[in-house]
Formats: sequence, C-alpha cells, structure tokens
Amino acid sequence: MQYKWKVLSNTTVATLMAAIDTNIVLISLPTIGRELPGTSATTLLWILLGYSLLTAVVLLNFGRLSDMFGRVRLYVLGFAVFTVGSLLCGISGTGTELVLFRLVQAVGAGFLFANSAAIITDAFPPNERGRALGINQISIVVGAVAGLVLGGIITASPIGWRGIFFVNVPIGLVATLRAHWDLKELAAREDRPTIDWVGNVAFALGLTLILVGVTLGALGDLASLPAILIAVAGGFVLLAFVWIESVVPSPMLDLSLFRNRIFSTTTTATLLNSLARGAFTFVLVFYLQGPPRYLDPFTAGLYLIPVSASLATFGPVSGWLSDRYGPTWFTVFGLLISASGFLWLGTIGADDTFLQLTPPLILVGAGMGLFAAPNRATMMTAVPPNRRGVASGVGTTFLNTGSTVSLGITLVIMSSVVPRSALEVILTGGTVTGGGAIAAGFLNSIHLIFFASAALVLISLIPVSLRGRPPPPTPEPVPAPDD
Repeated sequence: MQYKWKVLSNTTVATLMAAIDTNIVLISLPTIGRELPGTSATTLLWILLGYSLLTAVVLLNFGRLSDMFGRVRLYVLGFAVFTVGSLLCGISGTGTELVLFRLVQAVGAGFLFANSAAIITDAFPPNERGRALGINQISIVVGAVAGLVLGGIITASPIGWRGIFFVNVPIGLVATLRAHWDLKELAAREDRPTIDWVGNVAFALGLTLILVGVTLGALGDLASLPAILIAVAGGFVLLAFVWIESVVPSPMLDLSLFRNRIFSTTTTATLLNSLARGAFTFVLVFYLQGPPRYLDPFTAGLYLIPVSASLATFGPVSGWLSDRYGPTWFTVFGLLISASGFLWLGTIGADDTFLQLTPPLILVGAGMGLFAAPNRATMMTAVPPNRRGVASGVGTTFLNTGSTVSLGITLVIMSSVVPRSALEVILTGGTVTGGGAIAAGFLNSIHLIFFASAALVLISLIPVSLRGRPPPPTPEPVPAPDD
C-alpha cells in the first residue's frame, strides 16, 4: 500500500473515533441520567461540555507542540491516551467520575484532531489534498452524527450505555500500534521549543467561565447576576488572551497566520458554520426523546441516518471535485443548501414521521459535506508546510470552540422558552408534567434554534465571498516513498 493511503486510513479511523465520542454519549444521556448514581442535569451537560471544552482548549497548544516535537509522535500518544480514557469512562461509578474520565478522552482526542490534517497534508501532493482531507474531515462530521445511531443501538443492547465507551478499546489498541509502525515523520521540527503557559491558562479560563456562566443561567435564572458576571468575566479574559498572544515571543495562537486573507476568512467561515450546527444533534436527540415523542434511543438513532448518509456521500465527492474545479462554489452551495435545511427544520411538527424529517436532514447533511472538505483544504494549502501543525490546530479549535459555544446558545434559547424545572426533567430523561403547554414551548424553542442556525450559516457566506479566488497550489516535494 502506498504510504499516503496508510496515512489516510489511519488518520480517518482516529478522527472518526474521536468524533463519534463527541456525540455517542448524547443519545445515551437520558439513560445515563437514570442509571448512573449522582447524575444531575448539570452533570449530564458537563459530560458533553467538558469533553468539547478541553478538546478546544488543548488543540492550539497541541498543534504547536507537534510542530516542535513531531506530529506522528504526539499523534500516536493521543491514540493511546484516548483508548485509556475510553476504558476509564466505561467503568465509571458516578456522574462525577464520568465527567473526569471524559476529560482524559478529550486530551487524547486533542492530539488526534490537532495532527491528522497536518499529517495528511504532508503525505499528499497539492492536487490530491482536497479529496484526502475531504475523506478525513468528513469523518469528523459523519462520526459526530453516526455516534448517535451507534449510541442508540449499543444503549438499547444488553451491555447498556457503558458499551459506548468499551467499543473504542480494541479498535484503539490496534490503531495505536498501526500508527506507531506505519507512520513516518516527514516535516522538519521547529527550533526553540517553548510553551505559552500564560496564553494557555487565559484561553482555558476564559472559555470555561463563559460556559459556566451560560450553564448557571440556563438551569437557574438567565437574569442571575452571578451567571452574567461570570460569563462577562470570561469574555474579558478571552480579550486579554488575544492581547497576550500579540506580545509573547512564542504564542500558542500564531496571530501572524491571520494576516493571510485566505486563512483568516476560511477559519472565520469555519467558526460561524460550527456555531450554526454545533448543537444540531443535541437538539434533535431531545426533540426525538423529549416531549411529546419520548422515542427510545434505538429508534431515535434511526431517525438520524439520513444525515449520516448524505454527509458520507457528499463529503468525499466535494473534496474530489474541488481538487479539479476549485473550492469556492462548493463551499457556497454547501452553505446555501445547509441554510435551506435548517429553515425547513424550523417548521417541523411535534409528531413528524421519519419520511417527513428525511428531506430537511438530507439537505443539512449534504450542505455540511459540500462545505467542510473544500474549506479545510483551502485553509491547509494557504499556509507554509512548517506551519501546518499549528494551522491544523487553529482550524480544529475554531471548529470545536464553535460547537461548544453553540451548545451554550442552545441552552439559553431553550431556557428562555421552557420553564427551568421542566427543562431539567427533559435533560435528565424524565417525563414532564404540564401536558401540551410544555411540549409546545419545547418545540417552539427548537424552531427558534434552527432559525438561528440558518441565519449563522448565511452569515458564513460573507467571509467566503471576501477571501477571493484561492491561488493555484505551488508544487511541493512529498517525501513519502511507497513501501
């Protein structure tokens, strides 16, 4: 097998596993809430938020560390850490333990996400990167949705919700060994390895404070002064983080990359698109398993198959076609198609059938697939080869940060329409009292969320239009001889 295909197969398995675990727990949340001792609505939310938050926080630094110490070395380490974290999650005895062990998983996922795109870009020539990154990048989005289907099947099986973590262990062991044996360091390492500890702390603290404030407000009182002050403090800390990165000698976020118009507009489009769709699966899970439908996890997972199928179809195809015809129109059409799907979902009813939900889900999935691969390939090709590790980390950080903040925005919208006591019951898998009024309010909040998603997707068209026509890639040597 040619080396580049070994790279693609291994990195795709890695990103697929990490992406599946972003959402596989989602569809099992009601079951976990009922069966795992010491699990409140706040604990359940931080089982999701903790994983997404830590992954977003470590990506920038992990991308830089990879440029310093070797992308393959840290990628293999990430696989091993992720596998150990999965085993620990499966044996959790309380909700708090599960939150902590999900953080171990997140560290491993951070190494995988930060390095996979850079390793692929090193191994493939410029005229094949769109297709390769398309297959790999779409595995992130497909995995996030497929995790819901797989999670529903495993949770409904005799092994129960713990199986959603145990399934990673044998796959992770084999993939870790294969990565150690097969992958090679191709990129030159950066000199003077230093770590921006101040920047790391500021970024982590700022994002954490915002999410803590949002969680307190959503499950308590949106007008609560402590919640508002905590969220505002987080915003000021993030502003301080940007200033810190402009003055430290070796910043974790290389602001010089944003002087490149193609890179800056592409990452902005990534952030906006991620804000739009980051909570998409979360909303659908509770639409299907909440009032008034109360579907079981297996049936709810089946409803989400159209999204996975359309993503799996259009992602690789758009990457391959963008290599031949350029990425611009594929990203534009992808955003327009996604927006139309979200607008359609903003009109769904309380008891829509599988056939009624399938068309808008296909549109959202197809649009995501058309957008993701060409946009990622454009971003990675726009930076010098020796900066691809940190560029990959920046791109995936924007993706994960947007998804994490999107969940916070979703909670705020839901809590502004649904009574707090009813929302907590819904999130922990219980049956709410109050009849049709609660169900109607919950459905109304879902409509508002999808309309907001459509608006954010359409706003993503602005940076895409500003980046201009990407220049043709320059020839690069690819030191990856066939085995």
